[in-house]
Amino acid sequence: MAMATAESERPARVSGIDKIERRRIALAESALKTLGELGYARTSLREIANNSEFTHGVVHYYFRDKIDLISYCVRYYKTKCARRYDEVVETAGSGDELVTGFLAKMIQTLVEETPMHKLWYDLRAQSMFEEQLRPDVEAIDQLLEEMIWRILSRYADLTGTAPTVDAPTAYALVDGLFEQAVVGYAANPDKTPDLLTDRLLQVLPKLVAA
Repeated sequence: MAMATAESERPARVSGIDKIERRRIALAESALKTLGELGYARTSLREIANNSEFTHGVVHYYFRDKIDLISYCVRYYKTKCARRYDEVVETAGSGDELVTGFLAKMIQTLVEETPMHKLWYDLRAQSMFEEQLRPDVEAIDQLLEEMIWRILSRYADLTGTAPTVDAPTAYALVDGLFEQAVVGYAANPDKTPDLLTDRLLQVLPKLVAA
């Protein structure tokens, strides 16, 4: 009888976990716009609640503090960001096709989601001073590094070459160019996408060799 009771309770516990996670995702999606507009330092839980359909009490129930919420939001967004390149890697039939698809996706996210990328770089800078942020920032950096390495490795396979740098170096080079573009886009949105494209086209072929 006890066994039957335990089995009957199990779906309820799983369902409860799913419900909590769905609510955290809904809160994150609602908070991202405010976070992207105001940045890390200027955003509080109350500010996020005031700009969403959720009360301050609800936000505080699901996230213990601002750092917990912002870390979750950025991790959630960047995970989706990293996955958007998977189709390009899987379907490209040549090196040129891969590069074209990769650049198209990167320019699209630069133009359409600049505030989110500004928030990420803001958070990464703050992690040098906020120890609580570091584990999430390191996890996101690792996720993005793996994404760049998948692209570079696939490019090498398609072109019959091999990477000339390791994964951290490839990530640092590509991410550095993208961060410059995020900063430059605010001042010069017309020229920055083309400038990023030109720079990446110069760098990518140098990351592989026969």
